[in-house]
Amino acid sequence: MPNSQPSVSLPVTAVADLQDSLLIVMNDLQRLGGLLDHATENLMDRFSSANVALAHMGSDIHPELPTVRQSLQLAVTELQFHDMASQLLVHTDKILKACAYKLAEEAMGMDEDELPAPSADLQPPRPNPVTQSEMDAGSIELF
Repeated sequence: MPNSQPSVSLPVTAVADLQDSLLIVMNDLQRLGGLLDHATENLMDRFSSANVALAHMGSDIHPELPTVRQSLQLAVTELQFHDMASQLLVHTDKILKACAYKLAEEAMGMDEDELPAPSADLQPPRPNPVTQSEMDAGSIELF
C-alpha cells in the first residue's frame, strides 16, 4: 500500500543543519534556565536579608515599615514567574528534542538493529504547561 501522506524531500545536509540549530537552541534554553535559577536565588537572598533587617526596626519608630514589608511580600509572590518560566523552558526543550529526533528518523531512516527514537515519548501531552498569564498577591494557580 503506497504512503498516502504528502512528503517533502530535503537534502541530508539541510536536515543536519536544521537538527544542529535545534540542538543549539536547546542548549541556549538550558543556559537561560540556569540564569533564571541564579537570578531567582539572588533575589530570594536579598529579600530575606531585607526582611531580617526590617524585623529589627520597630513599627512605632517607622510607621511606613508595614507598607515596606508588604511590598517585599508582594515581590516574593512575583517570583512565581521563575516557576512558570522554568516550566515553559522544560516544555519547549521537550518539543525541540522531539522535533530533532523526528527529523533524524525521517531523513536518515532506521537501521534494523536500531530502536525507534523516543520522539513520541518526548512530545508533551499538552500544548502549554503554563496557563496563568498574570499574578496577583494572594491568588495562586496551581498547574
